Amino acid sequence: MLPRTYEHQVCSIARSLELIGDRWTLLIVRDALRGVRRFDDFRARLGVAHNVLSDRLSRLTEAGVLERRLYQQRPDRYEYHLTEQGRDLWPVLMSLLAWGDRYLAPQGPPLLVSHRSCGGRLTPRLTCADCGAHLGPDDVDLRPGPGARDVS
Repeated sequence: MLPRTYEHQVCSIARSLELIGDRWTLLIVRDALRGVRRFDDFRARLGVAHNVLSDRLSRLTEAGVLERRLYQQRPDRYEYHLTEQGRDLWPVLMSLLAWGDRYLAPQGPPLLVSHRSCGGRLTPRLTCADCGAHLGPDDVDLRPGPGARDVS
């Protein structure tokens, strides 16, 4: 496996990649932004191996992207909630979504992101195409787009 470190790079992009640049990590953050909280729910949605998910959740928690909250005792079970640092990854994910929709979605966007208040589409500048409001993760609705696959 390739190392996750870029110790010779004095660069914030390289430092960010050390934490979020591997397989599964941004997909975990994506799902957390959609309201997924529990280990088994992440695993079911992502299809990721138990040990890999456990590692990624631990690293994201240690780095301050997620926080664990106890929701059950005997046995102890935790939910994972995004911190401010984690929620600040929303623009990164939306930029990747817009780029992927533009260059990698020949059937159309798999996911449509719209402003909850007025129904306008999210622009690449993270504003509403209709009313111009700056949008964050709590301001949008997500629904399948023309490029979505039927997973039922």
